[in-house]
Amino acid sequence: MLIIPPQWRQWSLFLASIILIFSLQPNIFVRWMDFILPMLTLGLTVMSWAITHDTEYRISRQDILAGLLIIGAMVLLAMLRYIDADWRWFIPSRPPPTLLVLMLIFIFGFLAVTLPRLSSSLSIFLLVMIGIFLVLKTDFLAETVSAWWRNGTGQDVSQASSLDLNWLGFSYVAFRLIHTIRDRQSGILPTLSLRDYISYVLFFPSFIAGPIDRAERFIGDFKNLTETIQFSERYQRGLTRIAIGIGKKFVIADTLAQGMALNPQNAMQIDSAFGAWLLLYGYALRLYFDFSGYSDIAIGIGILFGIDLPENFANPYMKTSITKFWQSWHITLSNWVRFYVFSPLSRYLLKRKPKPSPILIVLITQLATMIVIGLWHGVTVNFLIWGIWHGIGLWVHKQWTDRTRKFYRDFKQKPQQQMIADVIAWGITFHFVVLGWVWFALPDLDSALRMFASLFGLS
Repeated sequence: MLIIPPQWRQWSLFLASIILIFSLQPNIFVRWMDFILPMLTLGLTVMSWAITHDTEYRISRQDILAGLLIIGAMVLLAMLRYIDADWRWFIPSRPPPTLLVLMLIFIFGFLAVTLPRLSSSLSIFLLVMIGIFLVLKTDFLAETVSAWWRNGTGQDVSQASSLDLNWLGFSYVAFRLIHTIRDRQSGILPTLSLRDYISYVLFFPSFIAGPIDRAERFIGDFKNLTETIQFSERYQRGLTRIAIGIGKKFVIADTLAQGMALNPQNAMQIDSAFGAWLLLYGYALRLYFDFSGYSDIAIGIGILFGIDLPENFANPYMKTSITKFWQSWHITLSNWVRFYVFSPLSRYLLKRKPKPSPILIVLITQLATMIVIGLWHGVTVNFLIWGIWHGIGLWVHKQWTDRTRKFYRDFKQKPQQQMIADVIAWGITFHFVVLGWVWFALPDLDSALRMFASLFGLS
């Protein structure tokens, strides 16, 4: 991006993001699925743009050009079906028939034109996004869709699996789409052209696993791409951040994953409480270095392209309360659920007649927020319990701090006692979080309970 002439940088990033969602999509053994899913990503994004721009917005020549480039990119990629596999190495498998691709493009275009005319289009689209989430995150529903698709394409239905719906990047795309829809409903979404909107939603460094940027912040950087960029400064910052991320993810995290971190296989082989704690600590560190490492890589690539993505981690395991932990772990996700789950639910409960007690309001909102985060990872009992675990932890911490403010204010005059209290608070917070990872790492209730028994010498 740094060597591209300023006037072409925005368009180059726009086209690169479109093409790379097809290239990054993993190969899926269900016929054509790894081409159809990126098409659906593009289709949903275009439809979301159509229903979120202001009613007085007028389609510009730039929007028409962007639309034609989207169509042209999909058609050209589909035409790779007719060339030798050695020449289409940058897409996962042979594309579907061109006629099917053209039919899907027509359907997406028709919906993009039709949906804005419906008064309830924003609400309908939100329900569609939630429905897709439920299908992707619920094994039974995902297997059902896979079996239906396999049957329609003449493949073995008995091989259907939830893994067949490996829709790369959908979760983070959905967060951005829901963010723009809710901000449109609130009247605070800035006016975005089709090119700008597509570039924001599909920005490829953060496409797979975040960070979850906000539209207004991203567009500020995107519009500045036409200005002169300080090459040396961005190269230094970006490459340094990428190197740190590679070290975290591919050296530390991958080393820990090789038998030193908790997983279902290792959990079955535990023969002592010491071994159980060692695996759990390993998993906690592996999870942090893996996820924060990827965030560093994404942020570093973004810097090279002139986009300063938001930070996602701030030494979360060093925090002295569960509240501070969630203010520094996957920060952009925590901010997202605070804006679009916690705050709206709090306002709703505060307006109810009769109004629930403040303690009950805090409990409901904390539980709802953390359950949403838990079920976002997968609709399973263990992810539900993990959400409840953290929701109750946040609620207990809130009740404790509300009742001990004077006590802790007095501690500020006693630095030694303050230091001891901080160490104790850190130990409690760290182990509360680490024990919660048991629900996260293991696939079912029985294996998680056996792990807890091993940790405390009860097995």
